[in-house]
Amino acid sequence: MLCYLQKQTEYSIEISFLPITSSHRSQTQRRRYYKSRSSLLRLLKMLAGRFLALHAHKIVVRRNFSGAANLKQLNNERNQNRIPKILITGGLGQLGSECAKLLRKKYGKENVILSDIIKPSDEGLRSGPFIFADILDFKGLQKIVVNHRVDWLIHFSALLSAVGEQNVPLAVRVNIEGMHNVIELAKQYNLRIFVPSTIGAFGPESPRNPTPNVTIQRPRTIYGVSKVHAELLGEYYYHRFGLDFRCLRFPGVISSDPPSGGTTDYAVSVFHEGMRTGKYECYLEPHTRMPMMYIEDCLNALLQFLNAPDELLRRRVYNVTAMSFTPEELFSEIKKHVPNLQITYKPDSRQLIADSWPQVFDDSEARQDWGWQHKYDISGLVSLMVRDVNQNWLGKNGEQRKENGYV
Repeated sequence: MLCYLQKQTEYSIEISFLPITSSHRSQTQRRRYYKSRSSLLRLLKMLAGRFLALHAHKIVVRRNFSGAANLKQLNNERNQNRIPKILITGGLGQLGSECAKLLRKKYGKENVILSDIIKPSDEGLRSGPFIFADILDFKGLQKIVVNHRVDWLIHFSALLSAVGEQNVPLAVRVNIEGMHNVIELAKQYNLRIFVPSTIGAFGPESPRNPTPNVTIQRPRTIYGVSKVHAELLGEYYYHRFGLDFRCLRFPGVISSDPPSGGTTDYAVSVFHEGMRTGKYECYLEPHTRMPMMYIEDCLNALLQFLNAPDELLRRRVYNVTAMSFTPEELFSEIKKHVPNLQITYKPDSRQLIADSWPQVFDDSEARQDWGWQHKYDISGLVSLMVRDVNQNWLGKNGEQRKENGYV
């Protein structure tokens, strides 16, 4: 052989060729020499091409991740000293309507747009901008963001725990496909996006007392599965694309609006039914402990978290809570205001769901990182609920909403 492979490394090849001397005069030898030389040159070009392609790929990856960091910086700069334009999906549920009231007080009536696929009440229309928005219609969502110059997206649209178990295919469409649409929308238009999660994102293999911020989840309901999916997808978009994704895991949220669809709704139903009829049949066992919070605390946590500087947030998903109680403990507190209240127990399928959820929520990281503090305990919650249900619902034909309870 007239040529030798002297040295080969991962990124380079050195080749040397023997010169044609008097001892290599035959035409056959010359042809073999030039053929070998040509073959090795082609090999060298191929390896050089692969080397360049490998480094080009590395450059693209580095640019993508540096782009994510630049997007985070751009988000921070853009949101300083500017009133955001906010879109709320699923706005006619328990959290949406009350969230809109709070945000409109802070940012102005015209800067908070409520949306849903159901018809709002006259009061809802008078309180501020309302538009039709279907989260399964991506092009429709794009038009809304562009036409209204949206900066923040608060995504409340979801089928709840008990309702989702009755119609799993619809829950998959609304809770998972809808989430895909809004998070891609947020990436495309550089929006800050808030998506609530829940105690339902945990399962029977999770530690229940207390349940830390980061632990095994593995829920057993489609609602919980969809919320874990939302948490992980949002964190991926944050790390991969720099999306300003924020998520709070809420416990059972208690407000005076009539319930429908949540496993923790007994803590609302007892006020409506018990105060109207003097009796209530509970679908959970008396010692079933779950985390809870009053809606005012819930909304204050949301507002504080939305405005927390990015550098304070060690993670994108946090537990928040205020208290934990059992049906028996709640009913004892209510009897201080309604002494003749009669309680019976008849557990149903919701008991299995409750038994897989946390008993006590550990929200120490939210308190340490961005200063979360709750205001109401069980006695304060009961006093406010008795007052609000008496004033707003008893003796009136209140218009009940289709989606009210949160988990």
